[in-house]
Amino acid sequence: MLRTRAKYNLGQVVRHRKHPFRGVVFDVDPKFANTEEWYEAIPEESRPVKDQPFYHLLAENDQTYYVAYVSEQNLIADYSGEPVNHPDLPEMFDQFDGGAYSLQYQLN
Repeated sequence: MLRTRAKYNLGQVVRHRKHPFRGVVFDVDPKFANTEEWYEAIPEESRPVKDQPFYHLLAENDQTYYVAYVSEQNLIADYSGEPVNHPDLPEMFDQFDGGAYSLQYQLN
C-alpha cells in the first residue's frame, strides 16, 4: 500500500522551482495520475518521478492564467504574502490570509 503525505495544502500558494509561475493548490493526487502522453512530453532529463504527490494549481505568470499539474519536487511554498489573481479562484476559495486561501465549501 502506497503511503504518501502531501507537503502542500489545499488553498496554499506555491511557486514552481524552475519556471516563473505561482499558483493555488486546488487538488492533490497522491501519485502521478495524468496521461502517459502528458508525461512523455516532458524532456526525459526533467521528468519527475511518478511516485510522489502531484498538485493541481490555479496558476498565473506575467502573461496569463491557467491550470497546472506539478510534482511536489518542483514546488516550493510562496511566502511573498501576495494574492494570486487567477479568475477561477472565487469559485473554490474565499479569503486570502497572506499565505493561503480558505476553502469556500466543506470537503468530505
